[in-house]
Amino acid sequence: MERVIDDILRPIHGGPDGGPEPLYDFSTNANALGPNPVILEYLRQADPSRYPDPLYRRLRRALAEAHGVAPEQVAVGTGTSELIHRLARWSYLRGPILLLPPTFSEYARAARALDLPLWEARGPEEFLALLPKSALAFLCVPNNPTGEVYPFLEEAAQRAGGALVLDLAYHDLLETPPSLPRGAWRLYSPNKAHGLTGVRSGYLVAPLELEHFQNLAPSWPVSVYGEALLLGHLDPEARAWLEGSRRELHRLRRLLAQGLRGLGLEVRESPANFLLVRVGQATPVARALRERGIRVRDATSFGLPEWLRLSAQGEEAQKALLEALEEVLVGKGAA
Repeated sequence: MERVIDDILRPIHGGPDGGPEPLYDFSTNANALGPNPVILEYLRQADPSRYPDPLYRRLRRALAEAHGVAPEQVAVGTGTSELIHRLARWSYLRGPILLLPPTFSEYARAARALDLPLWEARGPEEFLALLPKSALAFLCVPNNPTGEVYPFLEEAAQRAGGALVLDLAYHDLLETPPSLPRGAWRLYSPNKAHGLTGVRSGYLVAPLELEHFQNLAPSWPVSVYGEALLLGHLDPEARAWLEGSRRELHRLRRLLAQGLRGLGLEVRESPANFLLVRVGQATPVARALRERGIRVRDATSFGLPEWLRLSAQGEEAQKALLEALEEVLVGKGAA
């Protein structure tokens, strides 16, 4: 029983895997051109000898002003994952959690940790049909791992019976970010877009007052460095750097897709900075690449056991990946 529970609750993300640092890491969708130098300066100026304001008043005012809402409609947290779990614990939203797989595993993990009903729709029509009966529904925009941007966001916001939460972890990395419907709840984790995933902070913007939700967190959930990241994210110079990096990331993503197709592989290219490639049995391929110093994201945990998710990386990294992937696939007879 303990092993079953451990398998259900174990987080499966990109990034560190307990082995030696890889030469090249395609497993995380963070901005490969980061870290953003503007925000690095914010981090250098943060004073780690002091406590943050426990109510994060200055930070929440700044975020609220940027989004055109009241400070009471903004809550900060240790990152998107922590905010997801806090939403699942909030009695105001207690009830069935609705997902549209394949998608980010943390939504289901939060539901299972609390033994909440978990509804996994088999397609957009079923998702929209179940929305009025759900307490909490998540959509990733763009979706992780597929990169899909759903065309029914406005309709979903109108149908939601509880909270429709849009996870915008990669929204800032889209070529053409879509407009977001009024009434939807919005989760932001800017560290990915700025190439600073080691600084854990994020925030929630909701169409109602969040004071009680904020009090569900332990004291000081965001460090002074997390504060600095979120404030730096609002700086026009930081946004200008992000815009320039986004154009280069899209060029690199297209180059990666071209190289993978040149190996005869099926590619699902996204409008963000990552893509999916079909390699046969993803787990042994991912392990073989790791042995060659290249870390990739096995999409089996998303319910896609034949696919790897890869982020856009520099040309040197791409050359190494393509050479290693060709060697691995030919060796396994999968090419």
